[in-house]
This record gives sequence, C-alpha cells and structure tokens, in this order.
Amino acid sequence: MLQKIKKCASYINERISIDTDTGIILGTGLGKLAEQIDIIHKIRYEDLPHFPISTVEGHNGQFIYGKLGDKLVIALQGRFHYYEGYSIEEVGFPVRVLKELGVNRLLISNAAGAMNPSYEVGDLVIIKDHINMFPTNPLIGKNHEELGPRFPDMSEAYDKEMIIEAQKIAKRENIDIHTGVYVGVSGPTYETPAEYKFFRIIGGDIVGMSTVPEVIVARHAGIKCFGISVVTDSGAPGKLKEISHSEVQRIGELSQPRMAEIFKKII
Repeated sequence: MLQKIKKCASYINERISIDTDTGIILGTGLGKLAEQIDIIHKIRYEDLPHFPISTVEGHNGQFIYGKLGDKLVIALQGRFHYYEGYSIEEVGFPVRVLKELGVNRLLISNAAGAMNPSYEVGDLVIIKDHINMFPTNPLIGKNHEELGPRFPDMSEAYDKEMIIEAQKIAKRENIDIHTGVYVGVSGPTYETPAEYKFFRIIGGDIVGMSTVPEVIVARHAGIKCFGISVVTDSGAPGKLKEISHSEVQRIGELSQPRMAEIFKKII
C-alpha cells in the first residue's frame, strides 16, 4: 500500500506543483462545487496509478487543483463507497494520497437521511461526531507507523475550531444550519423505518453511506476534518417517504450554493 500511495502522489507531483494543505471531498449531488473552482489542473481518476474509479451517478471522478475564492485547494470530484465493492482500504486510499501531497485539512460533504425530527429536507448539518456502523474499519490489518499510530485517538474526529468558524459564517450569511451526529452505514439500501428508529436511539441525527471511513483514515494520518451533510430525505416519524438516488442528487444540487459559501469562507 505504501508503494501505491507514493506512486500515485509522485504521478500527481510530476504534473502539478502542489502548494496547499487543504483538500475537499465532494459528495453526491455536490460535485458542482467544482464549477466554482478556478481550475489550474485536473486529472481523471482513471489516469491516476492505483486510484479507484467512481461508479456512482453524480460522481464525475476527477482530481482537481485550483483556486476556491483566493485559496488553492485540491478537490476530489467524486468519492468511493464500500457498497461499490471496493475494500474499505481502497475507500480510504485517496485520503492517503492527499496526505502524501501535503494536505493537513480535509473538508467533506455528503448527502444524508435524517432521523432528527427537527431537520427538514434541504437542511445543512455540520457533523460534530460520528458513529461507525460499517461492518469493518479501514485501519484493520498491519499498521504502518509512517501513516499513523496503531491506536489513533478519535475524541475530536471533527475539528472544533472549524465547526465554530462554520457556525459563525452561517450566522453572518443568514444560512440556517444544524450540528449533529452522523451515522455511517455500508448501504446501498436506504434505511428501513426500524433502522432509522434504531440509529436515532443510539444517538444519531443523520445517516449516510460515506465519510466515516475517510475521516478515520484522515485522523489516523493527523489530518484535521470538517464535514457538512445535506439532508436529502427524512426517516423521522411522520416524515418518511419513498426516496430515489435521482431525488437525492436533486436536493443536493439545490442545497449546494449554501454549502459552497460555508466551505469558501472556512478555507
């Protein structure tokens, strides 16, 4: 794995002079944030050595380097999910490459279902913590000390300073926003009413099929993380409706400008 990480990062460094410590992972329906980036260079995932390839509609599969506002960023337009058949190690591989390229701050977006009854479809939720309900963990197996410690601390999986800053930005820009706990699940099925109820009982506010493996890998590598979810459906009592991936994408795209504003201001 170490050789694969270094080979992929070397391929990028040979083509792009990276001068940023900030990375962004753009999730379902939110990939259009890339349109606000003044692109200096982009590389298709399929051209990157050992890089997985996005198979989900709405995930374009591009490594982007450019300016968001007046700051340089690396953006991954399209992510990888455990339900696509990738190993949990492969899901976290792009984060390892970002670390090798010098990223120390990672901003992540995703689409999520809500269990919290105070959340409405289209709402933004800052992730303050998560619960790992994946059947595995990306750090299982031999630990490479070059990548991080055997037993990484997760007491602050999501950076408190960035959370506070995001709350200030949202207030200043009159953007309604919540702060909640994200439950990460394998998917690809959406949740049953009983599962929504269970996730709420154990402390979750929102649920989705990504982010948790990426944040675990990032924290193992010493990268500070910040995450925002867009509520694209609700499983709260009285609010559960049939949902489709196209509807998730549609809601994500409608919510994207508010999320983009917060990301830009934080960066």
